[in-house]
This record gives sequence, C-alpha cells and structure tokens, in this order.
Amino acid sequence: MLFKEAHKNFLNYLEVIKNKSQKTVEQYDRHLIKFQEYLNEKYSKEDIDVSDIDLDKAEGFRSYLYEKRRNISIKTANAYMITLRSFLKYLEKKWHKSLSATAIDLIKAEDRHVEFLTPEELERLFATPNKETITWARDLAIMECIYSTGLRISELTALNINDINLKRREFAVRWKWRKVRVVYLTKNAASLIEEYLDKRNDSFSPLFIRHNIKKENISELDSEKVRLSRFFITTMVKKYAIKAFILKDISAHTLRHSFATTLLSNWADLRSIQEMLWHSSITTTQVYTHVTNKKLKDVHSKFFK
Repeated sequence: MLFKEAHKNFLNYLEVIKNKSQKTVEQYDRHLIKFQEYLNEKYSKEDIDVSDIDLDKAEGFRSYLYEKRRNISIKTANAYMITLRSFLKYLEKKWHKSLSATAIDLIKAEDRHVEFLTPEELERLFATPNKETITWARDLAIMECIYSTGLRISELTALNINDINLKRREFAVRWKWRKVRVVYLTKNAASLIEEYLDKRNDSFSPLFIRHNIKKENISELDSEKVRLSRFFITTMVKKYAIKAFILKDISAHTLRHSFATTLLSNWADLRSIQEMLWHSSITTTQVYTHVTNKKLKDVHSKFFK
C-alpha cells in the first residue's frame, strides 16, 4: 500500500474506530505530512510503499526534525515519533508489511516540571481584577472557574451559557466527542459567573466573550466570532500574574495544575483527582505527587525529629 493512501486510512481509523478527538487527529495528520515532506526532500519521492519504511528512514526523520527546527524540544520530537509508531502499529494491525513500531526508540526526557501557585500567590492573583467593570468581572470568573474545576482551557472556551446550571452549580463537558463528564462549581465560582452574566446585555451564546466590540458592528458578529480563544485566556492570566507580582512563568493551564496540587495537598486520593482532571491514565496524575513531596516531608518532621 502507498503511504498517502495508508495515511488517509489511518486518520479515518483514529476518528471512527478509536474515537480520538479532532485535535488529536489533526496533530497526527500534521506529523505524517511532515514525514511525507521529509521523504520527498531526502529521497525525491512523492509517495512510497509502506513496505519501504525502514529504521534508517525513521531515524533519519528524527534527525530531519532537529535540522529543520534547531530549538525543538525532546517532548516535541518524541511526539512526532509516537505518531509514526502509532501509524506503524496500525499498518501491522491491518497486515501491511512495514517497519515494526517497537524498532523506534524515544529519547528519554527529563521529569515533567509542573508549575503551580501557592495559596498566597492564588490569593494575590484573584485580588488583582476589579469586579466593577465587565471585563474584570469576566476575567475573575474565568480564573476562579479554571482553578475550582480543573477545566482544560479548550473545555472552558467551548462552554455556552446554556451548558451551565448555576442553581445546581454543575455542568457537563463533552470530551473527545461522545464522552461526557459532570463538573462541579464552587459557590464562589458560581457567584462570580452569575455576577458577570448580570453585567452582560447581549444574545451571544458563549459563556465568556470578548467585550472590545463596537456597537455599530455588533449586528455583523455571530457567537463564534466573540468567543474567547485559548491564547486570549493564557495572555490574560499572565497579565494578572505580573500585576500580582508573581514571578513564575505561568499560563492559564497553571490554574489547572494548582487545582490538582490543592486537592493532593489536602489529602484527596489520587483516583478522585484523576477522575476530576479526566486523565485517561493515573500515570499522568501521579506527576503531581512529586510537587507535593515537601508537604509529606513536613508531616514526617512533626513526628520524627
């Protein structure tokens, strides 16, 4: 089978059979397109048979990535190779002769570093916005919502007003299409969202929208054009962190990390945290145990001098 045809079939397999999210399918597609570019450039072939993929070509692809992107991280390089391994596993499953996926090794990366905020830093961060303006009311509601629920930023930006039941303080989040989980709001988060919505005077459906809209242009906009982006929210959190004199290089995702570390520091069990973060593997959740080790050491020191 030719590579281009196998590439197309593989994406369809991920989407229909494996039920992968759209973003995951798009990432695998980008990686395989880059592999195709490498084959074109190095071997002057627009298409090859998958049986011609060997270890030299696979390892050459890794070298090609470093040549093209001097500052590429180990994590990113490994992501490309993981895609290639998944593609080869698919070929093996479909009985197409090619390189064994097990032949490709990944580069050992450093332990993952998780940045989170201490209770004092969180207090300073949440004290920065002024709720008197609609923009600041929105920003505070966003930050509190992420911190108190552990939502992914993409999940938060996708929320619509009708998704949330403020009386019950809960809402459903769709993840990877047909998978749904229920997320619970704190009283404070629900109150801040309600205050923000009370200040709005529009008919747009997104829960959080941009407010730099000229009144004369409002009729030309639909809901998707005013919905906030992931980039906007991360930039906004960084802005308030600077105002709060927080020196850490944080993003909106740092609030999700802070949600997890707050739970773990207060002795929530790892399985519950895994469920709330919606991690498919508890191995991903276990990274937070490393950042809370100091608390365990302090407890130990209380009883053992």
